[in-house]
Amino acid sequence: MTTGDGIYYLAAARLGDLAERDVQNLKPVLEWTEGSRPFAIRDCFDQSLRMSRRLLLEDGGLLELISATGEALRQPATPQARFVAEFAEGPVKAALAGLSPLRALLPVAAGMARSGRLALIDDEGKTRARAELLELRPTDGNAVILVTPQGLRGYDRALHDLVAHVRDCGGTPLGAGNLYRMIDPANTGYVAKPRIEVGREETAFDAANDLIDGYLPVARANEQGIIADLDTEFLHDHRVALRKIRSVLSLFKGVYDLEQTAELKLRFSALMAPTGPLRDLDVYLLAQQGFCDLVPERMHAGLDRMFARLRDRRAAEHARLAAHLRSKGYQKEIKALTKLFAKRRKLLAGQNASRASFDLACELIWKRYRRIRRIAAGMTAETPDDEVHRLRIECKKLRYLMEFFGPVFPRRDLKDVLEPLKDLQDSLGLFNDYAVQQTKLQAFMDDLGDAPHKLDIAQSVGALIVVLHQKQLGEREKIVAAFARFNSDRMQRTIRRLFHEGKGS
Repeated sequence: MTTGDGIYYLAAARLGDLAERDVQNLKPVLEWTEGSRPFAIRDCFDQSLRMSRRLLLEDGGLLELISATGEALRQPATPQARFVAEFAEGPVKAALAGLSPLRALLPVAAGMARSGRLALIDDEGKTRARAELLELRPTDGNAVILVTPQGLRGYDRALHDLVAHVRDCGGTPLGAGNLYRMIDPANTGYVAKPRIEVGREETAFDAANDLIDGYLPVARANEQGIIADLDTEFLHDHRVALRKIRSVLSLFKGVYDLEQTAELKLRFSALMAPTGPLRDLDVYLLAQQGFCDLVPERMHAGLDRMFARLRDRRAAEHARLAAHLRSKGYQKEIKALTKLFAKRRKLLAGQNASRASFDLACELIWKRYRRIRRIAAGMTAETPDDEVHRLRIECKKLRYLMEFFGPVFPRRDLKDVLEPLKDLQDSLGLFNDYAVQQTKLQAFMDDLGDAPHKLDIAQSVGALIVVLHQKQLGEREKIVAAFARFNSDRMQRTIRRLFHEGKGS
């Protein structure tokens, strides 16, 4: 048996065309197996599988991962499993290892499925080619049919004609099309990092508006996932989108009227403030295994008790945040801000509003870069944590500026600058994480009061703080090395050429 060039999908409404029209004097014969069973198409919210042209199908009690070429991996489904780590061991789980472990695999569509076969029969009753059919009828959305053409040895022409017939009936290759959109035409996909085009001669005012208008829908798209507590990345993406909006307001100096800038900063900060406590708890709970790996096994019981208390706090904090996101006050404010940047009539221009994006970008990036060099130049093993933290913040602002204005600079040159900057940020981020973790763990111990097993918890957390302090000291040396790479002679020349001499084109 030979196969066609992969799997095709088509609207179920075209089944009549597929199964009732002769194909080059071959008669189509359609047979369905008896009965149907439940199905679900699953993917992460960021649609990682869709982007990789793969389809994860839960068909009855079977989990099937289908590639763009039609190759399929199968294993028994694990009831109630939402994360890859929760799946039973098998080929599908192994193939999904590259997905984020923090992302839940959610149903994109669900309903009932049935299987069938379409055969092309010649005048003598012989089968020349056939196709396996899988009809998916979602509870909400349009029914579709997956078609897998199969040829028989010696009948290559019949297989070719069958594939042409499938295409004539609207069949689209799974790897080249968008099955999700056929099932649900409103499904446009979620993009956490929208590419917002900024023109070199576009005014800074328009660029800032476009950026904020582009990130507001990202924040909004994550609200329901936060409320339903589907996975922790909904809150993370929501916060990143709001943080980038605040960064535009802070970094695009003089683009908006000063008073309106201050007002908008306060409004967006007020939106973000209620999300902080839950995110802090998520970060600690996600680090549970890593923390346990840092201390002797005899101290794991104390950490387990600490994390049990944190999970209780998280449940209460999630309930508070979910209520906030559902509240009329939040909904009214986020809608008002969305309308403000969509309509733009009430936005007030500042002194730099009419400047070309390229000119303003060069000025802002160059100033920020020089500030970073001054801070890092005096860094030693004795530099206070606050100064290292300041360097981290400045690097984050520099990276945001480069990413916001990225389209006005040569992509390859910008990539060469961003890669060592990201390495530096990673080291600075770890250093800051270790410092913050020590402070918050100490505060957790101070707040134990008369909690049960207080001594066990305190001993385990105390040991963890000591280890985190040592890791923080080690990270400081890595920061110096990472900055040296970012501050190399070659990198200095590239940055000067791109952002100071005006020769970025």
